[in-house]
Amino acid sequence: MKFKLDENLPVDPAADLHLASHDADTVADENLTGAADPIVVAAALREGRIPLTLDKGVANLVQHPTHTHAGVVLFRPGASGRVAVLEFVRSRLPELLILDLAGRVTVVSERRIRMR
Repeated sequence: MKFKLDENLPVDPAADLHLASHDADTVADENLTGAADPIVVAAALREGRIPLTLDKGVANLVQHPTHTHAGVVLFRPGASGRVAVLEFVRSRLPELLILDLAGRVTVVSERRIRMR
């Protein structure tokens, strides 16, 4: 799978995804830091990438219906801060990577993974 990490996530999971044989880049890699959500979602779609984000706006199906993206993964950790978010994302990646994420909004919380 191909992923794009949003600017609100630590960049470390990109290396984790590469080690797991996935293609990952970051919003910063494309100089999209600070860009509006529709621009980030459109860039990811052009590249066939699934955005990974903490931003509920990117996962908003009213603003970004499923036909406008390649899929979105919204992480909802129970704690904030770089270390807590990084630990949360890394702990959920193995379970997440076995799912079919294409064309879906996937919400990853402490207790479950929901797909819409």
